[in-house]
Amino acid sequence: MNNIKLFLTDVDGVLTDGSMYYTESGDEFKRFHTYDGMAFELLRKAGIKTGIITSENTQIVARRAAKMKADYLYQGKRDGGKLAAAEQICTEMGITLAQVAYIGDDINCLELLKAVGLPACPANARAAIKKIPHIILLETHGGDGAVREFAEWILGQ
Repeated sequence: MNNIKLFLTDVDGVLTDGSMYYTESGDEFKRFHTYDGMAFELLRKAGIKTGIITSENTQIVARRAAKMKADYLYQGKRDGGKLAAAEQICTEMGITLAQVAYIGDDINCLELLKAVGLPACPANARAAIKKIPHIILLETHGGDGAVREFAEWILGQ
């Protein structure tokens, strides 16, 4: 087992396929995969705290985080806000960024991915993300269980 104490994920492009669906009345929909919900449960059972850090700010994400029993939820984090949120959680937990696993897919995740001990990205992440040294390039696309694949990798399953 590795030294990971905290598992963090982005939302759009990681927990979802990155698509945003809108109705005529302006309602927004996101598609989440059940495999990723189980990933949070497996990590929790292994004693690893979980969290979501996203640029978006929606009730959809708040409801999904609650359903998955995420320990931390930070929404609306832009311009370095993702790294600052992760640092705040680390301080609260008494750990370092080296003990954090994070999965992200786009340039707004770049700073945090470069800072954590275990970075990963879905197969369909942007090219700049795939070029990060030592990043784990997963086989699964965002929204199709990429978080589950990463969790299983961490847990050695």
